[in-house]
Amino acid sequence: MGFENFGTISFTSEAKTDAFVSYLEQGKFMTTRCRSCSSVHFPPKMDCPSCRTSSAEWIEVPVDGTLLTFSTVYYGPSGFEDKAPYTLAIADFQGIHIFGTVSPDIPPDTLKAGMPVKLVPFSEGEKTGYEFRSISFPE
Repeated sequence: MGFENFGTISFTSEAKTDAFVSYLEQGKFMTTRCRSCSSVHFPPKMDCPSCRTSSAEWIEVPVDGTLLTFSTVYYGPSGFEDKAPYTLAIADFQGIHIFGTVSPDIPPDTLKAGMPVKLVPFSEGEKTGYEFRSISFPE
């Protein structure tokens, strides 16, 4: 099992981090932390770009985060034409910045930087991915 089941189009069938997709299929959102320098990387990296060692370990990412920024795409690139319009975002999960799509259940006009979001793995047919979903503000 590799990256062939991740996302809309994937040209990589195997990677050092292919366990990422297996974790998503189990409903877990994981990334890597370097055992040598403790830096955390997303997307997951088995070779640390900070200290250049290959001593990564898998860690679970907190699923509750904060939306930092977002943009709605109206004309999707190759492979995503049918999905437009869709919203891409960056959110912070306790210091780990994750780039991803916003659930189509959240109207773009309701998005605000600073709003709470939840990181949710999902499967569509044979494809696996993740998206940001809304968390209601506390009353």
